[in-house]
Amino acid sequence: MNLREYPDRDLMFLSLANTIAYQLADFLRREGRATLSVPGGTTPGPIFDILSGVDLDWAHVAVVLNDERWVADDSPRSNTALLRHRLLTGKAATATLVPLHAAAPQPEDRLEELAEGLRPHLPLSVLLLGMGADMHTASLFPGADRLEAALAPDAPP
Repeated sequence: MNLREYPDRDLMFLSLANTIAYQLADFLRREGRATLSVPGGTTPGPIFDILSGVDLDWAHVAVVLNDERWVADDSPRSNTALLRHRLLTGKAATATLVPLHAAAPQPEDRLEELAEGLRPHLPLSVLLLGMGADMHTASLFPGADRLEAALAPDAPP
C-alpha cells in the first residue's frame, strides 16, 4: 500500500487526474486504445473537470462507469449524466461512453445486452474506484442480495 497525503483536496484532485492522464496516455501509446472505468457520485467531479481538458487521443478511449444507479439518463441521480456533463466535454468529448444503464424496469432485463456492449472494451486499462458512506464500491453493497453471484469468477462483465 502506498499512502499519499495532500495539503488540500484541490492538489489531491490535480495529482490524481495527472496520474490517470499519464496512465491513459501510456495505454494509448502501447495499445492504440484504452478503457477508463470511473465511479459516479459527487466526489470524482473535480477529477472529471480536469481530465476533460487534457490533450489525449480521446477518440480511442472508452469510458465506463463502475458505479451506476438504475435511473433514466436525465435523472439528477444519473451517473451517466454526470459523465456527460463533467468528463465527456471539451477535449474528452470524442471519448466513447459505454453504457451501464438501459431503458428497462430492472437491470436483469437488459443485462446481456449491456454485457455485450462492455466486452469489446475489456480488459480495463485504468480503474478509479470510489467508496460510499455505506461502504459500497462499484455498486457492490455489503450484505446485498446477489452479491455472491456478482463476485463469482463466471459473473457477467
